[in-house]
Amino acid sequence: MAETIFSKIIAKEIPADIVYEDDLCLAFRDIAPQAPTHILLIPKKPIVKLADAEPEDQSLLGHLMVKAGEIARSEGVGDAFRLIVNNGESAGQSVFHLHLHIMAGRAMTWPPG
Repeated sequence: MAETIFSKIIAKEIPADIVYEDDLCLAFRDIAPQAPTHILLIPKKPIVKLADAEPEDQSLLGHLMVKAGEIARSEGVGDAFRLIVNNGESAGQSVFHLHLHIMAGRAMTWPPG
C-alpha cells in the first residue's frame, strides 16, 4: 500500500487532533468536518479499502465497529451517530487507507448524498 496522510498520522509524522488510540486503531477529528462531530477512525494495519479486507481482518473490523460506538459516546452524542465507509473513488473515498467516518450533531438525511 502506498504511503498516505493517514499512515503519516499513525507514524506521528504529521499532527492530528487524536481522540482515541490503541494498538489496533486511531481516531482523530476530521480537518474538514461535515457535521459538528466528525471523527475518522482508521485501522493501524494498512488496508486500502473495505473490499480489500481479508478473512483474517474480521476481528479488526469488529474492533473498529465497537470502538466507533465507544468513541461516539465519549464525544457526548450517545447513540445518535452515522457511521460511513466509502469504498473506492467513485463511492467518495479520497484517502486510500480504510477509514470510518463517525458523524453526529446534526440531522442526517436519507438517502445520503
